[in-house]
Amino acid sequence: MNVQVRAKDITLHDNTRAHIESAIEGFSKYTLDITTVNVSLKAEKKGVSVEFDIHIAHAEPVVINQSDDNLDAAIDLAIDRASKALRRLHTKVIDHNNSSVKDLETLDA
Repeated sequence: MNVQVRAKDITLHDNTRAHIESAIEGFSKYTLDITTVNVSLKAEKKGVSVEFDIHIAHAEPVVINQSDDNLDAAIDLAIDRASKALRRLHTKVIDHNNSSVKDLETLDA
């Protein structure tokens, strides 16, 4: 898994970078084939903006945008939202009871 953390107009401390990277390593528990995670931190007029761009093989990328006045709060909220999105995708992939209309048509034929 490739991880890129970029900060624009923000001083990114080592402990903040370590917090982001440890959270990204925690995403592996969802057993999805995550290929790349891009994290962008930007200073805005009213606080900061955090963007997680998570690329998964054979699925659409998951993009999370979060803004807040506090950098740590924005990072934590974005991590929570990304975890929730990955958990939903994992459940959708693993759920064997979820069948589409195309699957039903091929079974009847």
